[in-house]
Amino acid sequence: MWWRSRSRVVGIIPARYASSRFQGKPLALILGKPMIQRTWEQARLAKTLDALVVATDDERIRQCCEEFGAEVVMTSEKCPNGTERCNEAVKKLKRKFDIVVNIQGDEPLIDPDIIDGVVMALKQASPDAMCSTAVTSLKPQDASDTNRVKCIVDKQGYAIYFSRGLLPFNKKGVANDKFPYLLHLGIQCYDAHFLSMYPLIAPTALQLEEDLEQLKVIENGYKIKVIKVDHDAHGVDSPGDIASIESLMRGRNIA
Repeated sequence: MWWRSRSRVVGIIPARYASSRFQGKPLALILGKPMIQRTWEQARLAKTLDALVVATDDERIRQCCEEFGAEVVMTSEKCPNGTERCNEAVKKLKRKFDIVVNIQGDEPLIDPDIIDGVVMALKQASPDAMCSTAVTSLKPQDASDTNRVKCIVDKQGYAIYFSRGLLPFNKKGVANDKFPYLLHLGIQCYDAHFLSMYPLIAPTALQLEEDLEQLKVIENGYKIKVIKVDHDAHGVDSPGDIASIESLMRGRNIA
């Protein structure tokens, strides 16, 4: 088995204030705490992270994060996506890291075991795998939801494709309730050297059409290792999602 000698790992939580669907989302309160704090508190429980940093372009988010004890790196407002914001943040850190985990800031219930899982998956993946990520079972009601990204993998556990549409798509044009569709979880783990090259790679046709960053990786011939986890994804896409998250947290006795 290939084992990467690189060992130092940093988790980056990209957080921006501007959003077309949910302005100021990182600062939205969930049972009295900002969402970015909820995500940070969960992520810091991961055993594989040597450091955890919030990367933002907004002073309000910076101030909030520093108040609850997070390390913050200010990044440019011009970063087109979370991956490039992570890259800029890593460059500004004084320490050197070998693996970078892009942790979605709108996953206040992220399981730290998933963070550890994608880190170990990348360490153990083949040399041409530059990234790793996680999937879980897709709920039937999410089959046609374009905010829920679907994934198909090969027999060795490497991604074949990601899409906002249903994958695979059968000739009947309807979801097959017996097929094990996979939902892509937002977390991405990168080889640090590859991450530094990522902004230099031109956007690809599939990436632009689907608006999915990971397709640029696949379209350029690099592999993405995928792990399957049992996780009930609870991302916050709109203000209406907060009530359901809070209800779930109360049910789990999370203060």
